[in-house]
Amino acid sequence: MTAPYPPLEPYRHGMLPVDALHTIYWEESGNPDGVPVLVLHGGPGAGSSPLWRQFFDPGHYRIVQFDQRGAGRSTPAGEYRANTTPLLVGDVEKLRELLGIQQWLLFGGSWGATLALAYGEAHPAHCLGFILRSPFLCTREEIAWFFEGARLFHPEAYAELVGALPTEERGDLLAAYARRLLSNDAAQYLPAARRWSHFEIRRASLHGVPPEGLPQSDALDTCLARLEVHYFRHGGFFEDNQLLRDLHRVAHLPAIIIQGRHDVLCLPLTAFRLAGAWRGSVLRIIEAGSHTAFEPGMQQALLAAVECFKRDGGFKAW
Repeated sequence: MTAPYPPLEPYRHGMLPVDALHTIYWEESGNPDGVPVLVLHGGPGAGSSPLWRQFFDPGHYRIVQFDQRGAGRSTPAGEYRANTTPLLVGDVEKLRELLGIQQWLLFGGSWGATLALAYGEAHPAHCLGFILRSPFLCTREEIAWFFEGARLFHPEAYAELVGALPTEERGDLLAAYARRLLSNDAAQYLPAARRWSHFEIRRASLHGVPPEGLPQSDALDTCLARLEVHYFRHGGFFEDNQLLRDLHRVAHLPAIIIQGRHDVLCLPLTAFRLAGAWRGSVLRIIEAGSHTAFEPGMQQALLAAVECFKRDGGFKAW
């Protein structure tokens, strides 16, 4: 497969109340009788996208997508209360039960890979395997790198993020932005959300800011920034190194890890460590790749991984 599949519309969608506060949006596309695959979006807070469906043969796969708590079409938008990784894992299980799926392939990148691992380690019996792009393990070092990496590689973006703060708050950027982003005052959180979101997005591609400019959506900026700062300040709601510690629970399952060599958001070292701890996993480092899934090398690798699983039920032959 050398090109994405054509655009695809869902054949079914709905809203699933998961507690007294949150209701999540879900949808299915492709073949209702096909191999189930759960697509987990990044961020947290980014929301799912129709573009992800185009990685999968719609005649073979039953493609399930949903917007995590506070993201996309889930309600309330941008809500960080009652929003933790264990609760997201529980939401995935509720969705699986609602749809009557016994086992599914997990497909996710960045934070989506984080959640795929967290879910898999909690419910390995319901997993067929994993396709993980640019994995993020939510360690203290990785969270610190979110800022430090920008200072080293994108100093102009870092200067913009820091320059909006009073001098006395610049020693702890995470705390300073949490105070603003988790405020109820739009005059506080909206400018901070725009800066945070654009600070991240402009570093996700080798090509920098796309020709059409950065996305201009206060709703998306707010969801992404609020939920990321919320999860970062709590270490992803993991014990440090928890995902590697509990990897033995999924070690018997097929997995491929696809990593861009020039990813400055989720470092190749993380992918290398994950693959080293996961006996039987396959690591593919894309020399011309960075963070986004939609650069040619990364896109081709993901398409090939999905086709390999379709053919072989694993990745050893790829």
